[in-house]
Amino acid sequence: MTHRYINDMGPGETVINQVFMIASKDLRTTSNGSLYIHTVLADKTGQIPARMWQATESHYKLLPEGGFVQLRGRTESYKGHLQFIIEGINVINEKDVNVADFLPTTERNIPEMWTKVRTIMESIKDHDLLALVKCFIDDPQLAANFQRSPAAITMHHAYVGGLLEHTLNLLELAQLVIPRYPELSLDLVLAGLFLHDIGKTQELKYDTNFSYSDQGQLVGHIVMSVMWIEEKVRQAEKITGRKFPDEKKWALQHLVLSHHGQYEYGSPKLPATPEAIAVHYLDNLDAKLQQALKIIAADNDEESNWTAYLPALETKLYKRDVVPDGN
Repeated sequence: MTHRYINDMGPGETVINQVFMIASKDLRTTSNGSLYIHTVLADKTGQIPARMWQATESHYKLLPEGGFVQLRGRTESYKGHLQFIIEGINVINEKDVNVADFLPTTERNIPEMWTKVRTIMESIKDHDLLALVKCFIDDPQLAANFQRSPAAITMHHAYVGGLLEHTLNLLELAQLVIPRYPELSLDLVLAGLFLHDIGKTQELKYDTNFSYSDQGQLVGHIVMSVMWIEEKVRQAEKITGRKFPDEKKWALQHLVLSHHGQYEYGSPKLPATPEAIAVHYLDNLDAKLQQALKIIAADNDEESNWTAYLPALETKLYKRDVVPDGN
């Protein structure tokens, strides 16, 4: 089936028999008590919120979350954002679509990024940390999942290869920044950045759509990452024949536990070492900048210099490039 991508759409278009993936769906009630469906449509170029007015529970059940539908409707602008109004639904079998058209994917070369990550991690000089990291990067299934996993479902780097891209960005940032502070352990920071989101390879599902696994919902990637470090420490000890120092393990686990930076953002601990502070702010820098750049690039409101208010960034963004090409 031919597919017109979401990022090619504008307001005021009539859409006939267009195929989308249902990223999420919700049955809601209007102020007058009638039902409507709020859903998020997706393809590899992005997502678009959609509504179906005067809906029924039958309509709602017809929408396969994580599946594919052929829709009839129209696009419109709502508070500066594009949305889709659904007027007709036809469910499509997965075998009749090219799934690759519906999963957003990094624009960078995945094998090249993975090679760069491996090279950086293998530059770690501390024997204990290097042995531990190699237990992760030499795990074939983990390596495959790490290269495919998104870094999130809807926030930053929410695309196939997003976790790998985000991690490589952080490692390269650390190589630039941490040498400015010789009191910090670059080895510990590199290991912490590589492992801070490693649990997302199991927290998230990313075969036909992005969603949470049962383990991800119940445990979460932070705790999963810490548990995984514990497991791989025992593996490293068997390989090297020496005990992994407890204090070094705790320091590394602390980087994972504190990388969200604040309790209200899901961080079990606040950063309590200089390396933990570095990991948190490097992680936040890359995440926030990627979000901002993506939002500005996707904004199609040519009449305003500003994006709509963004709860995740707690501000609007000024879209004009006042110094083109970075000069």
